[in-house]
Amino acid sequence: MSKDKKQTVGPAESKNPFFEPYGTPHDVVPFDRIRLEHFEEAFMEGIRRDNEQIERTINNPEKPTFDNTIIMTEEDEGYYDLLSRVSTVFFNLLSAETNDEMDALAQKMQPILTQHANDVRLNLQLFERIRYVHLHHRKLTPEEKMLLDNCYEGFVRSGALLDEAGKERLRQLTEEASVLSLQFSQNLLKEQKAFTLDITDEAQLDGLPETAREAAALTAKEQGKQGWTFTLDYPSYMPFMTYSTQRELRRQMYMARNTVCTHDNAENNIDICKRLINLRREIAQLLGYKTYADYVLKRRMASNTRSVYRLLNDLIDAYKPTAVKERNELKELFNKSLTSHPSPLTSKLMPWDSGFYSHKLQMKKYNIDAEMLRPYFELSKVIDGVFGLANRLYGITFKENKDIPVYHPDVKAYEVFDKDGSFLAVFYADFHPRKGKQGGAWMTEYQGQYIDRKGENVRPHVSVVMNLTKPTEDKPALLTLGEVETFLHEFGHSLHGMFANTRFESLSGTNVWWDFVELPSQFMENFAIEKEFLRTFAFHYQTGEPLPDELINRIVKSRNFMCATACLRQVSLGLLDMAYYTQKDEFTDDIIPFEKKAWKKAILGKQLPDTCMTVQFSHIMTGGYAAGYYSYKWAEVLEADAFAVFKRHGIFNQEIAQRFRDEILSKGGTEHPMTLYKNFKGSEPTIDALLKRNGIKKTKKV
Repeated sequence: MSKDKKQTVGPAESKNPFFEPYGTPHDVVPFDRIRLEHFEEAFMEGIRRDNEQIERTINNPEKPTFDNTIIMTEEDEGYYDLLSRVSTVFFNLLSAETNDEMDALAQKMQPILTQHANDVRLNLQLFERIRYVHLHHRKLTPEEKMLLDNCYEGFVRSGALLDEAGKERLRQLTEEASVLSLQFSQNLLKEQKAFTLDITDEAQLDGLPETAREAAALTAKEQGKQGWTFTLDYPSYMPFMTYSTQRELRRQMYMARNTVCTHDNAENNIDICKRLINLRREIAQLLGYKTYADYVLKRRMASNTRSVYRLLNDLIDAYKPTAVKERNELKELFNKSLTSHPSPLTSKLMPWDSGFYSHKLQMKKYNIDAEMLRPYFELSKVIDGVFGLANRLYGITFKENKDIPVYHPDVKAYEVFDKDGSFLAVFYADFHPRKGKQGGAWMTEYQGQYIDRKGENVRPHVSVVMNLTKPTEDKPALLTLGEVETFLHEFGHSLHGMFANTRFESLSGTNVWWDFVELPSQFMENFAIEKEFLRTFAFHYQTGEPLPDELINRIVKSRNFMCATACLRQVSLGLLDMAYYTQKDEFTDDIIPFEKKAWKKAILGKQLPDTCMTVQFSHIMTGGYAAGYYSYKWAEVLEADAFAVFKRHGIFNQEIAQRFRDEILSKGGTEHPMTLYKNFKGSEPTIDALLKRNGIKKTKKV
C-alpha cells in the first residue's frame, strides 16, 4: 500500500530525532544527531504505529475504496511513516558506513522486521479490502490503476491467497532468507576488508605507476604499517593487477579476491548460498510457480526464461567469435613474453595474467592506458563535468550546501535546482572506499518523490555511493576513465530519482521493473568517450591543459578493445544466475563445480578449481537481482538504441533530452516500461545499435 508521508510530529518530549521534525534544510536526515541507540527504539515504535494504522484500516466500517484502503489515510495531519523513515537511514548506512554494533543490531532487527512485513502481507482482513477495491474500482487514473494493481499483485505474490499452513511456511522461509541475506553481506564485507598485501621491498613494486605506489603508501600509513599496502578495494586491486610485473604477487591478489568467503572460517558463504537458492525455490513453488525465475520474470520485461536465454544465447552467438580472437591475441602476446622472460610458475596464460597482458596489448594497438588519462580526470573537475552535462542536457544546476548534515566527511551534499530555478532534489555523493563501506557502486534514496494530500510535490533526496580512487598526501583524487564511467552510471540512476514526478512514491524514480532500471544509468556511460563532453572538464590537474585531441582519438579508437570478452563476462554471470534460479528440485550440488559448469558456454579462459564467484555475487544473493542479472545486457540493448537517437540529432540535443526526461526519467513505474520506451523512441528497440557500437557484424533481434 502507498502511505502518504509527512515528515513531521512525534512525541514532543522525545530526543530521538526520528520522532521529531528534522528541522534541517529540505527536511534532510539529521545524521549529526542520530545515535546507534535511536534506531531500535524507532524501529519498534514504527512497527507499533504500522499495526495501529492497519487496525484502523481493517476496522473502518465504510465500504473499501481506493482512498481509504490503498492509500492509507490518517486523520492526524502530522502522520508520517516512521518505519520507512528509520529503515531507509539504517539500511543505507549499513552498506555505506557500518560497524560491529550496527551489524549486531541488524542481525537482531532483521527477523523482527521480516515478521512484521509478513504480518502485513498475510493479514486476511486487509487483503480482503484490497481485493474488493481491485474487483470494484471505478474511474481511476492510469497511475492509480497501476498502484492498485501493484498493491494487489504484491499481496498475492507475498502469499495472501495461501491457506494458513502455507502462510505459516512462507513466514518461516522468508524470515530465514532475510537473516541469511544479511549474514551473506556481512561475511563478504569482513572477508574483503581483512586481506592486505603488504610490501616492504620496493623492488616488488616494479611496473606499478606512481599513483598506485602513493595510494599504497598512504594505506600502509593509515594502518600503522611500513612500506606499501594493497587491498581488495577496486582502486587498489585493479592497478596492481594491470601493472605489476610480479606474477606471483598478482597470483596472490587474484586468489585472495576470488576465494573470499570460501575459506574454513565463520565468513564462509557456501552453505548460505545453497540455502538461499533453496529458500527462494521453495517460496516460488509455494506460491504456485515451477521455479524462482518463473516467479520473478512474471513482473519483468523479459516475461519468461525463454526470453532471457534467447537474449543470452544471441549475445554468445554474436560476440563469441570476436572474443575468441581477442583471447588468441592475448595468448600470442603472452607466449612472446615467455620466450624472452620464462616464468617459473606456468607457461600458460592464467587469470591473473589477463589484466596485465590486456594492458600491454592495448598499449601495443592503441598506445593508451588508464594512467595516461588520470591527470586529466581530477575528481573535482569530473564532478563539474558530470554536473555540467546534466545542465547542458536538462538545464539543472547543483550547489553544494555544507549546512546539510552528512554521515561521513567524505560525503558531499548538494541542492539541485531545475531549469526554472525551482528546487528539484538533494544529491549526496560518497566517493571513496573505507573500512565500513561495501565494495562496488550504487545509488539509493533517503527520501523518494511523491505528491502529498495537499498537492505539494515532495522532492527526493538521492545518494550515489562509490569506491573511487582516493586522494594521496601529494595528489588530489585522479580517476581512471573507467571510474568516470562508474560515476556517470550511478549519476544516471540519480537523474531517474531526481526527475521523478509522480503522485505515489512507490511508483516514482527507480521504482520500475528490474530489467528497465539500468537504462538511464547505462545510457549516461555513453558520454564518457564523447569529445564534446570531454572538452568540458578534462584538463590536466597541474598544467590546466585540455585532454589532447590525439588522446581523445585513441580513446575512441580503443572503445571496443576487448568488448566481446567483456560482453561474455556479463553473459556468463547471467547464465550463472539463471542456473541457480531455474532449479525445480532441491539444490544439492557443490557450489564451486556447479558454477564452473553453469557458465562454461561463455567462459574462454582457464577455470581454477578453488575460485568462486557465487559466494561474493551480492547482486543475486542479496541485491535484488536474483533471476535478474540478465537485466544489464537487456538494458544495454535499450540504452544503445536510445543513445543512437541522440547521436543522430546531437548528443546535447535538448529537445531529445527533454523527451527522454518526460517519457522515461520522470514517469517512474507509472506505465509498462515498453510503453514508456516506445513513447520516447517511437518504436521498440533492436539489438542492431548495440552490435554496431561494438563493431560486431552479426545482427540478431532480441
